[in-house]
Amino acid sequence: MSTQSNVSDDLLWEIVRSRNAYLVSRKTGGGAYFSRDPFNLANKHSRTHAGFVNSKAVSVQPSGEKGVTLQTKKEGKGNTPAKGLNSHKFKSGRSNQKYVHRGSDSVGKNGYRGDLNESAVQRASAILDSQRPKRDAPVKKPRGLKGSKEEA
Repeated sequence: MSTQSNVSDDLLWEIVRSRNAYLVSRKTGGGAYFSRDPFNLANKHSRTHAGFVNSKAVSVQPSGEKGVTLQTKKEGKGNTPAKGLNSHKFKSGRSNQKYVHRGSDSVGKNGYRGDLNESAVQRASAILDSQRPKRDAPVKKPRGLKGSKEEA
């Protein structure tokens, strides 16, 4: 959603808080509210995490089979969505720890949104772990009486 320069992020959130395209409400679990917003790292329906309302937001998405894409919104480019994003791809071939540190530096240490640093690191780690090939479980050796029968 593009924001106009004369409308604050807080006012926009108050207007669209109860009704927006990203809102997911569950009747089970005490009526929890979630968000499908791609710029919402925690998938929580809250003002802090709502990426479509904030002028500064962070998105971490998988890129292809291996790697992660980190996107940030440019402040003041709400009226031009095509020009309003910075994206950086972290390709495969390096350890997960290097991905995480680079993403962490660009989100938190550079003063962009320090409050989203931990969520961005968790999302990137989860994506990279899901892309790692799973090893087959080793064959279990028979123990005790069964093991001694097979040896003999």
